[in-house]
Amino acid sequence: MQKINITISGGLGRMGSLLIQKVRKDKILNLSSVTEQRELKKNGILFEKNSSQSLKKTNVIIDFTRPNCTSQILKLATKLKKKVIIGTTGFNKKQQAEINKASKKIAILQSGNMSLGVNLMQYLSGILSKKILKEYSMEIHDSHHKMKIDYPSGTALMLGNAVAKGKGKSLDQVKGNIFLNKKGKGKANKINFFIKRKGKIPGTHSVIFQTAKETIELKHTAKSRDLFADGAISAAKWLAKKKPGLYNMHDVLKIR
Repeated sequence: MQKINITISGGLGRMGSLLIQKVRKDKILNLSSVTEQRELKKNGILFEKNSSQSLKKTNVIIDFTRPNCTSQILKLATKLKKKVIIGTTGFNKKQQAEINKASKKIAILQSGNMSLGVNLMQYLSGILSKKILKEYSMEIHDSHHKMKIDYPSGTALMLGNAVAKGKGKSLDQVKGNIFLNKKGKGKANKINFFIKRKGKIPGTHSVIFQTAKETIELKHTAKSRDLFADGAISAAKWLAKKKPGLYNMHDVLKIR
């Protein structure tokens, strides 16, 4: 069986380091290259800058970095016809438009969260939202470690979009208040976000529908980053066979 050549973008990061370990142990994958902001050699691994040279032999690039780095990767990947897994979050509208445009030429899988559990939770959130009466308030709770920069997180936005879609709306139409590390009163008939960025929390998310009489809650707690790395590895194997287009983990998991 011919192996799938993988590039890890952001190899010195926590997810990048974990992905390097998992790719090197996988019988189907081959670690073709690792990229970073600067060139260096560490633990026998050569870290290169993003370039046509460093990406030329790869089949799939796995990117967990920052939006500006992802934009750089996309330009090179489009030029070289390489496939890209995007686990980076925090894109603005212009950057997201770049991703959408690139997907016309190359296969891209983008997800704010690569875990099976979160994607099932997103799917169920949409179903619940569609069935629940408008008298219920809607909340997304998003807790992460203090080093996470963007908020709401990519996962929280995934869940918010699912709830909004269940109501036949866009998230922009029904987004309420966003509270960071504090309590507050949400807007009626809106999706309100309650954010925590403290300590070493690996990632906990809840979707809550409630009235004065009852509370319905879907909750996911990540206990290890292996969860997200394993999802990205599965996604890379799946994407390697796909034609140009913009995909997500629902496509991989077949939970449409």
